[in-house]
This record gives sequence, C-alpha cells and structure tokens, in this order.
Amino acid sequence: MMAWMTGAEGWIALFSLTVLEVVLGIDNVVFISILAGRLRVEDRERARQIGLSLAMGIRILLLLSITWVMGLKEPLFAVLSKGFSGRDLILLSGGLFLIAKSTHEIHANLEGDGGGREGSPASFGGTIVQILLIDIVFSLDSVITAVGMVDDVSLMIIAVVIAVAIMLFAAGTISAFVNQHPTVKMLALSFLLLIGGSLVAEGWGTHVEKGYIYFAMGFSIVVEMINLRVRARTPPVHLHSRFRE
Repeated sequence: MMAWMTGAEGWIALFSLTVLEVVLGIDNVVFISILAGRLRVEDRERARQIGLSLAMGIRILLLLSITWVMGLKEPLFAVLSKGFSGRDLILLSGGLFLIAKSTHEIHANLEGDGGGREGSPASFGGTIVQILLIDIVFSLDSVITAVGMVDDVSLMIIAVVIAVAIMLFAAGTISAFVNQHPTVKMLALSFLLLIGGSLVAEGWGTHVEKGYIYFAMGFSIVVEMINLRVRARTPPVHLHSRFRE
C-alpha cells in the first residue's frame, strides 16, 4: 500500500491536488471544445476524448520525468540580460499560439464564418495536432504547480487520472453549452486570450498571480450567466412590428 494512503493528510492532499488539476484543466477543456466544434458532428466527441487522453498521457509522462521538467528552469541563453529557460520558451511559444488561435477564432466568428463550418469542417488530424501542442503547454504548467504542492509522484499521477476522468465526463456538456451560446463562446475565447497573455508574461519572466485571472474569469462567468437568464426571460423584439407603430 502506498505510504500516503495510510493517513488523512495524504487523502486531503489527493483531494486538493485533484481539485487543482480540474481547475487548471478547465481552460484546456474549453480550448479542445472550441477546436472540436469545427469538426464534423460525428468526429467531435472522438476529438474531445483523444485530446483529453493526450493531456493525461503528457501529464503522466512529465511527472515520471520530473527531474527533467524541473531542469527546464535552468537558463539556456540570455537576451537583453534576461535569461530564458526551456520552460520559458515553451510558455512563450504556447502563449503566442493561444493568442493567435483565439484571435483567429474571434475574427472568424465576427466575420460570420461560424455559421458555415458545417459545410467546410476542419481537418481531424490538423485539429488533433493543435490540441496536442496546447496540451503540452497546459500540462507543463499543471505539473510544475502540482510539484509545488506534494512530493509523492504516485499521488500526483492518481490526481491527474481522476481529474481527467472528471473532465472527460463534463467535456461534452461544456462543449455543447459553449457552442450553443455565441456570447459564451466569445467569452471563452476572451479567456483564452487572457491565458495566452499570462503565459507570454510568465515566459518573459513576469509572474502573474493566477488568483487574479481566475477571479476575473469567475466574475465574467457570473455576469454572463445573469445575462443568459435575462435574455431567456425577455421576449424578442420584432423590428417590423415596431415600424408599423
């Protein structure tokens, strides 16, 4: 039996770490849901499952090679007296990719491309590659955070597996909700822009407290939920009837 299972402290650590992994994985689920929404209807669920399975596999591999992961913090070179490590480069490239992808999706929705996606679905292979790239970035951040909380790798792996199982269960609901509500989808894309910006800042050496980001996201979600309730209870205004008056 694993040492941590013999005491309440180990179970508390497992619960805390699982909750943290779920919270850190929500942005990953949203990104996968938005990308999967561009595929054919019959491919979307498979893409979500593959994307989250890849996320779990990458997290476990990183945990098993934790010495290498922590070594990524060592500077490789310097630019303008700022040293850049392997972790910095991954966060910078991942943040820029997330900003570029989110901006592209926002532009496509504003220009009206969103309504035509059923007729021209995205490539399944290309979508999986994009999911894989961002999985690597989110996984690195998640693993480094987990290492700061506990020392037992087996506990961390179990927490990751449980968290991904929870996300797999909820991914379909989240995806359907995001894709059915255009304003929620735009809000989710804005969150991804925010996260991309914070990753770039972290990669450049400026620490951004995640509590501020999660508070802003939580506050925005509450406001949007209120807006959805108000819109649902407000009858639509017909312009032609108003013109007749």
